[in-house]
Amino acid sequence: MVIDCRRTFWIFTLAGSLLMMPAAAAQNKPRARGLGVPFDGTPGDLNAITDVKGIEVGHVTLISGDGKLEVGKGPVRTGVTAILPRGKTSADPVFAGWFSLNGNGEMTGTTWIEESGFLEGPVLITNTHSVGTVRDATIAWLLKRKLMHQAFALPVVAETWDGYLNDSNGFHVKEKHALEALEGAKGGTVAEGNVGGGTGMTCFEFKGGIGTASRKLTKEQGGYTVGVLVQANFGVRHQLRIAGVPVGEEIQEGTFRPKEAGSIIVVVATDAPLLPHQLKRLARRVSLGLGRVGSVAGNGSGDIFVAFSTANAGAATKDGKNAQLTMLSNEKITPLFDATVQATEESIVNALVAAETMTGRDGHKVLALPHDRLREVLKKYNRLAEKK
Repeated sequence: MVIDCRRTFWIFTLAGSLLMMPAAAAQNKPRARGLGVPFDGTPGDLNAITDVKGIEVGHVTLISGDGKLEVGKGPVRTGVTAILPRGKTSADPVFAGWFSLNGNGEMTGTTWIEESGFLEGPVLITNTHSVGTVRDATIAWLLKRKLMHQAFALPVVAETWDGYLNDSNGFHVKEKHALEALEGAKGGTVAEGNVGGGTGMTCFEFKGGIGTASRKLTKEQGGYTVGVLVQANFGVRHQLRIAGVPVGEEIQEGTFRPKEAGSIIVVVATDAPLLPHQLKRLARRVSLGLGRVGSVAGNGSGDIFVAFSTANAGAATKDGKNAQLTMLSNEKITPLFDATVQATEESIVNALVAAETMTGRDGHKVLALPHDRLREVLKKYNRLAEKK
């Protein structure tokens, strides 16, 4: 079996050995802007969630086996993605809020976010039946690094279902994989497409997976940054809109779903000084970004979002003293709403552009969004921008 590693940091081969690919390999192919897809707003330097200072992202990607499904053996097309708000060495919680557009999915730890207003540790994303393993591994990691904010931990771990391509009932994600995603997390360029938790995911019946984008506000708006990372695994083909163009209606080959199914997890980060109730408002705006690409958040979809702010360091005091906080006025929050919607839309399209055709269990094949056809369709509707 030949595995294209150009977009992957970590891959388990058929022999089970671990290969580490250089970060620079993650961007060998163009992103959506590079194909001429027009987007609103100004991205940060990396156009990634890591444009928010201090954030680190890690992926572990598991790919092995071919042919007929044998539960417990494979084929395996799955993984784990970790997002660390303040990096691997900080135990300082961040203000956070979350929102469920449609709840046919799981994100652990959200009741404590709702109650306390804090995210106490990393966010991890994997496949549906690996949530428990990844959650337990995250607790072990926090204990080992002495990063527990309390005497116990309630980690945030979210999922989407990769069972069309992956042996999802085989429990192939192990504790060590979650630990490797956490330990391997770093700033800088973020790999997209068939990586980490997004390895076996599909989106609008094309290959989906991990995508990211960011927006930088103007000096007059505060100069803040908003970064988004998605694990995209939702939608049916005819719904897909890119830059307002009915791309899904124009490119029909390779469809395989009779009705809407799937999910999306979205992580929103900002350095703007927002309090939990404001971050919940930010998380809600993710829904509008999904609407821009055609999502209707159908009955079978788990569309769950979490937003956090890296501002107000030290707000979660443990000594009983009052914390001194800065809060952005609600009168100035609308540009952050714009940025969230825009970055969510672009993250999803980046996931589609980065993903590559994949064949998984029982010979199921999911095609990548064809770049040349996308450009043709955009040009047909007079929406093709100059390559960036």
